[in-house]
Amino acid sequence: MKPLVAIVGRPNVGKSTLFNKIAGKRIAIVEDTPGVTRDRIYADADWLNYRFTLIDTGGIEPESDDIIAKQMRRQAELAIETANVIIFIVDGRAGITAADEEVAEMLRRSKKPIVLVVNKVDHPKFEDSIYDFYALGIGNPIGISAEQGLGIGDMLDEVVADFSAMDDEDEDSSIGIAVVGRPNVGKSSLVNALLGQERTIVSNVPGTTRDAIDSPFIWNDQEYNLIDTAGIRRKRSIEDETVERYSVIRSLAAIRRCDIALIVVDAERGLSEQDVRIAGYVHEEGKASVLIINKWDIIEKDTYTVEEFKKKMLADLAFMSYVPMLFISAKTGQRVHKVMEMANYAFEQNSIRISTGKLNDIVNEAITMNDPPVNNGRRLRVYYATQVSTRPPTFVIFVNEPDLMHFSYRRYLENYIRKSFSITATPIRLIIRKRGEKDEIN
Repeated sequence: MKPLVAIVGRPNVGKSTLFNKIAGKRIAIVEDTPGVTRDRIYADADWLNYRFTLIDTGGIEPESDDIIAKQMRRQAELAIETANVIIFIVDGRAGITAADEEVAEMLRRSKKPIVLVVNKVDHPKFEDSIYDFYALGIGNPIGISAEQGLGIGDMLDEVVADFSAMDDEDEDSSIGIAVVGRPNVGKSSLVNALLGQERTIVSNVPGTTRDAIDSPFIWNDQEYNLIDTAGIRRKRSIEDETVERYSVIRSLAAIRRCDIALIVVDAERGLSEQDVRIAGYVHEEGKASVLIINKWDIIEKDTYTVEEFKKKMLADLAFMSYVPMLFISAKTGQRVHKVMEMANYAFEQNSIRISTGKLNDIVNEAITMNDPPVNNGRRLRVYYATQVSTRPPTFVIFVNEPDLMHFSYRRYLENYIRKSFSITATPIRLIIRKRGEKDEIN
């Protein structure tokens, strides 16, 4: 599981500039105006063979009454709760401010590994200012210039050094099921229904670092851990749009931890952009999934309602056409008993293993049915394939020139493999590699 690293600090200290420098591309908007970054933005990054996900946050202004500043503070607080490591960035030219001291106090209470970074140290005359930040009492400050890329390597060394201290609480025999979705779709109702139907509840453990509730339980002699990401409640109409965004970080963290994601959608409201975004995280993380259409009891139906609804769902989830759907009512209990059956089926699909012989028979059949493409007189030659891992099922296909593998032909092979082995409820991965020299002999 890739660790989460949050960049936090008051506005206009260079968080987005640092985020872009680490991520290697301009993802966040960089502008010399406080409060430009109002949404968390995520990017996968790596350093010294460690892969992690970086979270860029809005600036924290502890005593501001401005509604936008309050919203950014809430975003950053959620990032702090969920992150494994926190980069606290301050402005070396401005020196310590009262806001820095209050943010430092907030971070100390989090009891998370913190890397204190003094930004804008791009000239020797600013180097002495680094030592002033020892007064914050949260560790040794590291001087950097995010804009010029100075000192970032030393900073990242400290970040990844804290990864080894991460706990291994998720490495157990239980299967993790995350209940994800935007607010008010019935996630908690589903969790309560699942735990209340002749399940053996082992314990209810509040997530100390993840703003989620973990409920271990046993079903059919198998241990499971149900991760409820509900808890977001609308407080004022002016915050509605922002509250929708807050659910993303909770969902992302839960998805990282789980084996199976139950993506809960409100049947009345249908799929929103937020639902599609959350489903996209599930797909990208390679998790097994089931689309749970809740509140189905209040939908007026005829003979064609279900199929029409499925067609509409799949139109918005074209990248996830493999996902099975289950129409339920958590409130009345309608079809809730099927949720665990489908979740277990999805996990089995995510863990499927195919023999090399059968896989190559299917790949050869696919090639026979549809010849590989030709580009500038060069034809793609597919030699053989093998499965290298599960969860998700991952296959390596060896070819003469990987550059000749057009995305459309890659998708064709993926779909052919999926259909031939009836793989559903899970993404599959294709890795295209050039055949090694030792394999060159015919």
